[in-house]
Amino acid sequence: MTGHVLALEGGRVIDPLSGLEDVRTVIVADGRISEVSPAARAGTSERVDVSGLVIAPGYIDLHSHGQTIASHRLQALDGVTTALDLEAGRSPVTAAYQSAGAQGRPLNYGFSASWALARMHVVAGIPADGSLGTFLANIGVAAWQQPAEARQLRSIRGRLEADLAAGALGIGVLVGYAQGVDPREYTELARLAAATGTSTFTHARDLREDTPDVRIDGATEVIQAAAETGARAHYCHINSTSRRHIERVHAQVRHAVAAGAQVSTEAYPYGSGMTGIGAAFLDPEWLPRWGLTPSSIVYAPAGERVSGPERLAELRRTDPAGLAIVDFLDEASPSDAGFLLQALTFPDTIIASDAMPITWPGQAPDGTAWPLPPGGITHPRTAGTYAKAFRLLVRQTGQLGLPEFIRRASTLPAQLLAGFAPAMRGKGRIQRGADADLVVFDPATVADQATYAESTRPSTGVRHLLVGGHFVVRDGEIVSDSLPGRPVLGATR
Repeated sequence: MTGHVLALEGGRVIDPLSGLEDVRTVIVADGRISEVSPAARAGTSERVDVSGLVIAPGYIDLHSHGQTIASHRLQALDGVTTALDLEAGRSPVTAAYQSAGAQGRPLNYGFSASWALARMHVVAGIPADGSLGTFLANIGVAAWQQPAEARQLRSIRGRLEADLAAGALGIGVLVGYAQGVDPREYTELARLAAATGTSTFTHARDLREDTPDVRIDGATEVIQAAAETGARAHYCHINSTSRRHIERVHAQVRHAVAAGAQVSTEAYPYGSGMTGIGAAFLDPEWLPRWGLTPSSIVYAPAGERVSGPERLAELRRTDPAGLAIVDFLDEASPSDAGFLLQALTFPDTIIASDAMPITWPGQAPDGTAWPLPPGGITHPRTAGTYAKAFRLLVRQTGQLGLPEFIRRASTLPAQLLAGFAPAMRGKGRIQRGADADLVVFDPATVADQATYAESTRPSTGVRHLLVGGHFVVRDGEIVSDSLPGRPVLGATR
């Protein structure tokens, strides 16, 4: 060991991988865990008493669109040490990695290869700049959602192959935003994931119960492609795309996994989602398929619940990228709350936030300012997913024990990516030689504070959070000059 040596003393260490759950001292040196000891250790540079607190591997969010310093800080106070955007992804992915690296990030970061951005460029001629903003700005453009010619499909695949070679973490597939695409195109994406040893991360199409004329049932497509090609398939936010049909979707997943398919699932603990208001499935004529009306939508920049189809059409025309909150389950309804709980507690379901960018009406403030300037708008899941899931699953219902909660928030996502992302092999565990990505929290005070009205209020209960051995949160406060996040890159075969 060289340099600074930190000892976290007297905390209750929970390591789901080894089964350790006991009071230990965790020694951190050179960005890694050098020792997990039953007793205090002499010769350390710094000792921090964490008696009465839990020391856990930092949470790994597979589905975070909030890839800014401000969003990362909210997620840090929610227990996250690695925030990855694997559903939407980026293309060209090198531009996204370079931008994040140049600015610095509090948390580790990474991206999949974006099928949607590649398709927008190839099929609709939309410039590709590696940003999520480009996707949102063109979310409602019909041209990119049209069937592709054979030469265009080859070009899309070529761009995705280049992104994977450059370190993209699998293939992000927003097929739910382009429901008219030929299912054979999706199967080819799965074949590419299988050939490169990576995974697809899919926002599924509609289910047949909601849209009988959909080209292929959304759950069937994800699962069938995994079974046919041998690819890993990660089913994103299964709560929001399955809604009241979660039992049927779970049955399909369970059957496929039992037959050997590599299908994983994720969920977040909210009954409302958020996306660009220009999304095809928010068209006034589409909403009845989901049992929704324009009043099910809140135009977030104005805090406006949409009054009717004419107003919705106007907003979609004038501000397609404007973020909208969409109510798909009513958490106040016992039956709907039950569907949400089913999504979260299904065996091996990973907790993931679907965190959204923070936007400010008018002139955006300094993106590095902390505390956050007032007026920022996002979905409360950006700040509160893990604290709310903890409150709901561990404290209120007892559906999950603390070790199982940590396993779903940290160990399982690390294991999902470890086969093609070497950096993930040292995460999601508290063992000698593992990365010092750690969250230290008080289980009695963990609580989500963000609401739909005040969506950027940080969660409470995280006392310390370390990324690569550096404090990002200390004594419950953001360390404003700490930007230790590192890129997580894929390594295809």
